[in-house]
Amino acid sequence: MTKTAPLLLSAVAGATALLLAMTSPAAANPNAINPIPVLNGTNGLPQLPGRTKAVFQVTGMASPNNTQAYNVLGTDLGIMWDNGNGEMLTAFGDTAGLGLPNLLVGSTWAWRSNILVRSHTQDPSNGVYFDSVVRDIFGQARDLIPSPKIPFIEISRIPTAAISVGGTQIMSLMSVKSWDDVGQWTTNYSSLAVSGDNGENWVELPATRRADDGGNSNFQMNAFVKRGGFLYNFGTDSGRNHPAYVARVPEGAATDLGAYEYWDGGRWQKDVNAAQPVVGGGVSEMSVMWNDYLGQYIMLTTDPWNSVVMYTSPSPEGPWSPPSVLIDTRELPTAYAPYIFPYQTGRD
Repeated sequence: MTKTAPLLLSAVAGATALLLAMTSPAAANPNAINPIPVLNGTNGLPQLPGRTKAVFQVTGMASPNNTQAYNVLGTDLGIMWDNGNGEMLTAFGDTAGLGLPNLLVGSTWAWRSNILVRSHTQDPSNGVYFDSVVRDIFGQARDLIPSPKIPFIEISRIPTAAISVGGTQIMSLMSVKSWDDVGQWTTNYSSLAVSGDNGENWVELPATRRADDGGNSNFQMNAFVKRGGFLYNFGTDSGRNHPAYVARVPEGAATDLGAYEYWDGGRWQKDVNAAQPVVGGGVSEMSVMWNDYLGQYIMLTTDPWNSVVMYTSPSPEGPWSPPSVLIDTRELPTAYAPYIFPYQTGRD
């Protein structure tokens, strides 16, 4: 089982989305995996026979972005969003590079928990090219929110969603306490961080922490979409193959947990413990976006068999369709975390 960089994949589904998929096992700990192509058994883009094709390798040593120049060899989750001014920001999760290994947690690579790159690519058909990266004083990609990386305290702080509201960048991150069984991990909490300088510097907001307990456990991993003046927050428990829930908040109150309402199956209400699933199960890392071509919301995730699937719905609270397979697990058994390209609202 291997890990390389994220791939840009184009899916045609009558109307579909662009997605990031990772050629990495579904094992929980991504830090103990060799990120170097060829040495880890990967060579070039996967040849996919179905409705989806691989377009471009986004990061790593085989990418035209040459991300090894700032010590990025392999990356985890890749959350893309528009910064409010036509520039795309991408926050990657666990990121492998050269340097001192983190032997305390079993990683043979130096790694950061969350990095950020910027791009002006809005047509991804020939790839996504980066313009700049948030760097440290040595010119390497640096953590946005540092993590102590101590087992059973916090191993990593991984972004799962981000959005721009009124010129402020808002990111949701999960504090990972431990890597558990395959596809499962335990979080301490999720929380929001904000940036007022286009993602260069970030401040976590402790008042937005949702402990992995009660109703808040259903919002440990998140996806954001804006519509009609509201920010909709889709959430699942930590790990893979869970139900998905949805909350909403006026855009201007996105950092005020007390302003959130939760869908209870029939109406919106303030009690997080009353939230009921909008997708009944099988949801892992996910992204959600409105698609103009379909006139529907689309949700991308992986199912319990590691196929990349898409759900559609006329409204955030549903009803959500049955899953439609974009990449069958037999084509790419190690895919996970499909994230939607933010400018892709047409048929592809």
